Amino acid sequence: MSSPIISIESVTKRFPGVVALSEVSLKVVPGELHAIVGENGAGKSTLMKVVSGIIPDYEGRVFLRDQPIDFRNTRDAEAAGVSIIHQELNLVEELSCSANIFLGREKCTPFGFLNDRAMEKASASLLEQLECQARPGQLVSELRVGDQQLVEIAKALSLEAEILIMDEPTSALTESESERLFRVIDRLKARGVTILYISHKLDEVFRLSDRITVLRDGKLVTTKNKEDTQSREVTHLMVGREIEEVDLGGSRRVGELVLEVEDLWLPWRGHAREWRLEGINFQLRKGEILGVAGLMGAGRTELLECLFGCSPEPPKGRIALEGREISFDHPADAKRAGIAMLSEDRKRLGMFAQLSVGGNITICELAKALSGGFLSPGRERLLAEEAIEQLAVKTESEGTPITSLSGGNQQKALIARWLLTSPRVLLLDDPTRGVDVGAKAELYRLMDRLCREGMGIVVTSSELPELLTICDRVIVLCEGRLTAEFSRAEATEQRIMEAATSRDALVG
Repeated sequence: MSSPIISIESVTKRFPGVVALSEVSLKVVPGELHAIVGENGAGKSTLMKVVSGIIPDYEGRVFLRDQPIDFRNTRDAEAAGVSIIHQELNLVEELSCSANIFLGREKCTPFGFLNDRAMEKASASLLEQLECQARPGQLVSELRVGDQQLVEIAKALSLEAEILIMDEPTSALTESESERLFRVIDRLKARGVTILYISHKLDEVFRLSDRITVLRDGKLVTTKNKEDTQSREVTHLMVGREIEEVDLGGSRRVGELVLEVEDLWLPWRGHAREWRLEGINFQLRKGEILGVAGLMGAGRTELLECLFGCSPEPPKGRIALEGREISFDHPADAKRAGIAMLSEDRKRLGMFAQLSVGGNITICELAKALSGGFLSPGRERLLAEEAIEQLAVKTESEGTPITSLSGGNQQKALIARWLLTSPRVLLLDDPTRGVDVGAKAELYRLMDRLCREGMGIVVTSSELPELLTICDRVIVLCEGRLTAEFSRAEATEQRIMEAATSRDALVG
C-alpha cells in the first residue's frame, strides 16, 4: 500500500454528555475512494468534520501528506486541498447557483468588480458535467432538493480539491441522477482525486469504493478491502447484530375512507408546462399506507404540499377529509383539521435549529402544556420525554440541542412532534432520507403501528424497495400526471419504473 495521504491517529471528540469519537485511527491512500459507513450516530460525519476543519478542537492528531494539520476552519482545509460536501445543504437560497458555487472566491474584473459573466460561464460548465438542468443565474430557492444537492457538488468540484469528502451525496438524488454522479466520481478517481465517501446505501458503497471503514458508537470497528467482504457482513459490523427482513406482521385491516382527491390541478406560473400537477385522483383509507412513486420533478412533494396547504400556488380540484370538502390557506389549518406533514428537507423546513430536542417536539402543541393559562415548563418537559421514549429518540435529555443528534434521531423527533397533534392523516415526504438501515426498520415498524391504530399515511420515497416493503398501494406520478396505481400484490420495481417514465396512460 502506498504512503497515506491522510493519517488519523487516536482522534477523540466529546460533546456535552456524548463521546462522538473515541480513539479512532485510520489511514487513507492517495487516489482511493474510501467509504465510511455506520449507523446514525456512529461518528462518521463528526470524523469528516475533523478532517475538513469544521471541528478544530479534538484530541489526537491528523496528518496530511505526513504533515500534522491544524485547520482552524474550512478555508484552511480548502487551501490545503481538502473540500467537503455536506449531507445537509449549505447554500444561500437568496443567491444564484453561480454565486453559491463561487461564494467567498468570487471572480473579479481587472477593475475589482464582480465578473458575473465569468462565474456563470464556469458554473454552466460544472453543472453540465453533472447533467444538472439548473441555470447558473437561477436562484437556489427555486430549486428542488435534488438540484440543490447538485449545486453543492458543483461548488466542491470548482475547488479542484485533491481530497474530496462526500457526506451522503445521493440522499436527495433519483436513481438516474445518482448514476450521473457516479460517472463524475469515476472521472475524479481517474484524475487521482482521493474521495472519502459516507453513505447508508451499501449498494453504492460496493459499486464505488476501494476500501470500507466501519464505525460503531464512535469507535473504529474495522477497515476492509471491498473484495474481501460482503454487504451482509458490513451490515452486521455496523449494527453489531444481524439485520433481518422487516416483518410487519401480515396484512393490515383497511378501514373507511379518510381522504379523497378528485381532479387535482396545481398551476405552474411562468412555466411552459403550465401545470405542476394535472388531474390527480386517488383515495386513502384508515389503516392504509399509500405510496407515491416517481422520478425527481414528477410532483411527489407538490402533491403533499397541496394536501397540507403549503403549495406554491392554490390548487384546483376537490380534496375531502372524512367526506367533508376542505381547502387550506395555511398549514395551521391542515393541522387543526387533522393532517400532519413531515417535510423532505428537515434542516430548512422542519427543524428549529436554535431549539432543544424537547422544544422541537412540543412546539406545535404548547396548549397541552398550559397550566392556568401559562406555559408550564414541567408539563412541556413531560410531553417531550413521553414522546422521546415512545419513538426511542437517542438523546442525552429533552434539553439537548437538536443539532447534536444524528440525522435519523432528528427525523424521529420531528415525527414525534406531529404525532402529538393526533393526526388522522400523516404525510411523510421521503422520511428515511439519510437514515441508516437500523433506523429505517424502526420507522417502518412505527408507520405500521400507526396504521394498525387507524391512521392513514401517504408516503413518498425515492427508494422503490422501501415502498414495496411498507405500502398497501402505490400510485405513480410522471411529470405531474398519475400514470399508474398498483396494489401491494401487483407492484414491482419494473412496473413502477415503467409508469414513472411514461406520461401517457394510466396502467395497473
